[in-house]
Amino acid sequence: MTKTKLALAAILVVIAAAAVALAVSTAPGSAKSNAAFKAAWIYVGPHNDGGWSQAHDQGRLAVQKALGSKVVTTYKENVPEGPQVTQVIESLIRDGNKIIFATSFGYQPAMVAEAKKHPDVKFEMATGYLTSKNMAVYYGAGEDAIYLSGIAAGAATKSGTVGYVVPFAIPEVIRHTNAFTLGVQKAHPGAKVKIIWTNSWFSPDKEKKAAESLHSAGADVIGQNVDSPAAGQFAESAGVPWVGYDSNAKKFAPKSWLTAAVYNWGPYYTKRVTEAMNGTWKTGSYYGAIKDGFTLLAPYGPGVSAATKKLIASEKAKIVSGTWNEFSGPIYDQKGKLRIKAGSRASLADLMSMDYLVKGVVGSPKG
Repeated sequence: MTKTKLALAAILVVIAAAAVALAVSTAPGSAKSNAAFKAAWIYVGPHNDGGWSQAHDQGRLAVQKALGSKVVTTYKENVPEGPQVTQVIESLIRDGNKIIFATSFGYQPAMVAEAKKHPDVKFEMATGYLTSKNMAVYYGAGEDAIYLSGIAAGAATKSGTVGYVVPFAIPEVIRHTNAFTLGVQKAHPGAKVKIIWTNSWFSPDKEKKAAESLHSAGADVIGQNVDSPAAGQFAESAGVPWVGYDSNAKKFAPKSWLTAAVYNWGPYYTKRVTEAMNGTWKTGSYYGAIKDGFTLLAPYGPGVSAATKKLIASEKAKIVSGTWNEFSGPIYDQKGKLRIKAGSRASLADLMSMDYLVKGVVGSPKG
């Protein structure tokens, strides 16, 4: 065979191989058409912070477990609230993620802007309030479970002063502080709750320092609405009871641990990712509750008595009934002004805009 014929044969082989490759790449059932659906989460703290971000990450893992190879999940951690989150969102979209869950209030402006730019991507904003065709918001009545955890704190205090470490002076945290205080006072009428603002969601050093200051100021029980277990670790070293938040963090302070209000994110995340995958996802505003298993209490520690458990169970049953909650009047603010009259209770709109602290809280609602 001449060199010319050999060259021609080689060219024909290459053309045939290319045709086969093209047929494979465009055939039904190709790797491209069967690619796993990508979902992403953005956390303000470490994914293993022992609190808020870890609870969300457990929800992500629940999605992965439920949907298996049909889905690929990823997360970005320690993402500051502000302009930087836009870069993170853009990166996730470039990587092919089709639904993005942002889990901190300060991410909302960036999420809104990115949702407008990317109509083919689904956006979900935890603790937010702004929706659009491809952006939903979700959260839950954490205040109900926080109220119940406050009962455990109130039953544990002997001095009648409980310390509470809080992050930012926004309605979410203010209503949580109020709910905790009302729970404390349910178990210990006349008790006071002293607060210290850290101005950070996750700052172990600030949280520990705040707990130390509260204890020095007379608090013999420590509670928190922040993300790390640092306050609890201090409580353990000081030998005082502790109420956590977000996650079951008993392992960090096994002797001091009382309980904590926690969120069960997994079922919601699994439902929403599944809907995004099969084309049935729609925007909306979800506010989960104790009744549907979204908000609940972590297991009790050894310091919670049978009588306290009974009281908590009784109050929980009233909340689940839907006829009463902790914000049923009369409720007065720090200055003695009647905020919720007898026979009434706060509406969801009232809770979302709450800007006052109830009677018995020692500290400013301004942060």
